[in-house]
Amino acid sequence: MNPKTIAIVGGGQSAAMAAAALRQQGFDGELHLFSDEQHLPYERPPLSKAMLLDDNPQLQPILPADWWREHNVQLHLGVTVRTLGRQTHQLVLANGQSYPWDRLLIATGAAARPLPQLDKLGDRCFTLRHAGDAERLRDNLLPGKSIVIVGAGTIGLELAASATQRGCQVTVVELAPTVMGRNAPAPVRDYLLARHQLAGVRVLLNSTIEHVEAGECLSLTLQNGETLTADAVIYGIGIVANDMLAREAGLETANGIIVDTACTTSDPAIFAAGDVAITRQADGSLVRVESWENANFQAQVAAAAMLNQPQPAATPGWFWTDQYRDNLQFIGEMQGDSWLIRGNSDAQRAIWFNLQDDVIVGAVTLNQGREIRLLRKWIQAKKKPPVAALIDETILLKSNNCRMALRLSGLHVSYL
Repeated sequence: MNPKTIAIVGGGQSAAMAAAALRQQGFDGELHLFSDEQHLPYERPPLSKAMLLDDNPQLQPILPADWWREHNVQLHLGVTVRTLGRQTHQLVLANGQSYPWDRLLIATGAAARPLPQLDKLGDRCFTLRHAGDAERLRDNLLPGKSIVIVGAGTIGLELAASATQRGCQVTVVELAPTVMGRNAPAPVRDYLLARHQLAGVRVLLNSTIEHVEAGECLSLTLQNGETLTADAVIYGIGIVANDMLAREAGLETANGIIVDTACTTSDPAIFAAGDVAITRQADGSLVRVESWENANFQAQVAAAAMLNQPQPAATPGWFWTDQYRDNLQFIGEMQGDSWLIRGNSDAQRAIWFNLQDDVIVGAVTLNQGREIRLLRKWIQAKKKPPVAALIDETILLKSNNCRMALRLSGLHVSYL
């Protein structure tokens, strides 16, 4: 039986796109969205970039303000959900108001994984997850200020680039032996490390913080005895899922709400999507994909599941990062030892290809984002592309010569 009332808890990417998907897929019943933020759902990726760098930064709404009214979505902004009402199907707010639901989507996202050692530094220690975080951080990224960033993942490197562009003196401290070790292949990690060092960022790998003190300046003592001084510290060392409501409702969780491939939780009437969700794979392992693209995809999946409609087809994973004037886009499988390069990363224009058994399974573009749609088709086709055509810049990837080579290799490609 199709639901008459659907409630969405959360105000981020998955929440907004699930509302859109439900209306697109024909749901015309009551639709409620509950968010603890006062803003309309807004894009998160600009928080570490445009919101820190633009002269007059503005939040970018995921959907136009008129859309919510035109599609009869009841917005409840700046509210706190007290209980989900798993047994009663009555969601209850902190102010005592209750709302019935037939299907419930939890899209509450995640918080920055806390680092108590740094949190005790007070209001000169920052994380970045929400608009308010970006606003406070921007006020502290002033020319000449000394900034220490703990964590050299995607968010850490984006913040290092933005702080440097604002005229700060930046040091990055990373426990691992490399930057972006979780989601970038070795040649791309090497490029990014060199790019930041060229911009004047000091990157300290294999480093841990042993002691911190807050005085006129902040001081951070490393395990090797070196002491760093800073006007502000920013850290990004992972996330903690905002799954408290689900835990209190007795849903199955593991630093995230455990879902199947249809985004269904341990309760068949409750679904989860985005950073708060962690998917159980066929082998029993749990996987979370923290990306804008996955938040959108899971919103589509959850909407289809709630309406008992066919699931959308999965596509190769994709994400991007903007650092300085570089745009890097990652698609497909990033694990692999056989990477080929087309172009020259020193000229800030290249594509790295991940080949496994001569099959292209992943790629990273450096300031070549227009090729992503084509690369997605190649990865989905699971064929063996001719290596010569991949790495020879004199042959355009969309050229007739490349098309002929691909056909000879047994790969038929339609060009957009």
